Amino acid sequence: MSHGHSRARDPAARLRGSAAGLLTAALAVAAHSVGSGTAPTGAVVAQLAVLAATVGALGATISRAADVRVLLGLLAAGQLIGHLMLSAAGHHHPAVAGPPAAVMLAAHAVAIGAGALLIAASDRLCRAVSRAVRAAVQIVAVPVAGPPVVVVGQADQPLRSTLLIAASMSHRGPPVSRSC
Repeated sequence: MSHGHSRARDPAARLRGSAAGLLTAALAVAAHSVGSGTAPTGAVVAQLAVLAATVGALGATISRAADVRVLLGLLAAGQLIGHLMLSAAGHHHPAVAGPPAAVMLAAHAVAIGAGALLIAASDRLCRAVSRAVRAAVQIVAVPVAGPPVVVVGQADQPLRSTLLIAASMSHRGPPVSRSC
């Protein structure tokens, strides 16, 4: 059963998830620092860390997360939630200090698009390198020879088991009649 999650053998899953989570946090902090003039502090930083970990976990476990379109959606959702968290914490963009809202939105969109393309490319590269390394170090199993089989044709002394069987059998039988 897949449940929409990736297989454990995906060599790029952790890389993809880490990159998506880190980009989400870094972009949210950078954009809001530029927009407001100060970096977020306090509890909102912990909330951004939880958001980054969630985006990272989703990026690592969703089976189609290597697709640029899925990454775009994941990163955009992370930015939207990050913006809402920062706004709810009172970290607003003053109208005078920062760039206009349209410029900030365009900057977010470009960063999300570039990030999704770079993460997808690194995912493909990681898979290709993993396949090449796996092929290069693949150990060819050589059959192990078993113990040599010894065949004894003749022996000058009978085996002990043969002597024990011969001693345990009775040689006594009914009398032999002469009429046979």
